[in-house]
Amino acid sequence: MKLKNTAALALSAVLAFGLTACGSAASPAVDSTVPDGDGDPTTLTVAMECAYAPYNWTQNDDANGAVQIRDSGDYAYGYDVIMAKKIGEALGQNVQIVKLDWDSLIPAVTSGDVDCVIAGQSITAERAEQVDFSDPYYYASIVTLVKKDSKYADAKSVADLDGATATSQLGTIWYDNCLPQIPNGNILAAQETAPAMLVALNSGACDVVVTDRPTAQAALVAYPDFALLDFGGGENDFQVSQEDINIGISMKKGNTALRDAINEVLSGMTADDYNNLMDEAIAAQPLSE
Repeated sequence: MKLKNTAALALSAVLAFGLTACGSAASPAVDSTVPDGDGDPTTLTVAMECAYAPYNWTQNDDANGAVQIRDSGDYAYGYDVIMAKKIGEALGQNVQIVKLDWDSLIPAVTSGDVDCVIAGQSITAERAEQVDFSDPYYYASIVTLVKKDSKYADAKSVADLDGATATSQLGTIWYDNCLPQIPNGNILAAQETAPAMLVALNSGACDVVVTDRPTAQAALVAYPDFALLDFGGGENDFQVSQEDINIGISMKKGNTALRDAINEVLSGMTADDYNNLMDEAIAAQPLSE
């Protein structure tokens, strides 16, 4: 995931992708004195793009409990904001959202400008060299979007996408890992944002976009002419590792107190809780209106 960089059969039971408020398990009590990056023990500063629905997006009011973005009159909401608020509540901290470009997220953590990143980041080995990660707070499978009238609309495997013109988002496993697996694919330049890749597909600039299931499900609401192709996670699908679909919360290396506190919150949640929260975000995302 973006999954930036995140379909493993072992996780198939988790990939149900439904969502409404967190369900069953109550948040565990966590030490509210957990140190953070900005030195303010009362505030959890969380970075995200605020442009990656249903994980996170920007809106002009506090509807649904959106959180105001730092140095802005706008607000952020989505799955990542919901998770940030749950964690902040458990830690006894207020949540401050910081809006950054994707490539600026890890530098913001390593510099100490923010306490953590909750932004659909896959827990890759490359990223783990730069930051520490929590346990996964979501698991996401890889899917393909095409137009319903596309010659690829009946594709049942990656092989059936032979010769397709394709794109995806910059800096994601969708672009870096999955698109090169399309036989004879015409791979366009990567798109800066998830919305941009959807516009490319809608405009006819490409035949195929590869993304994760939550992003695709949200896109179907805004683009009813799109079709979602799921190749089932087996040998006919894009070949990705488990780390590619495990999405975690990143923080500065060595901040074990914050990592352990976040993991304690996550340990009180179930796969159904994650799926219900994602459904809630998909239902609330602006394009669903």
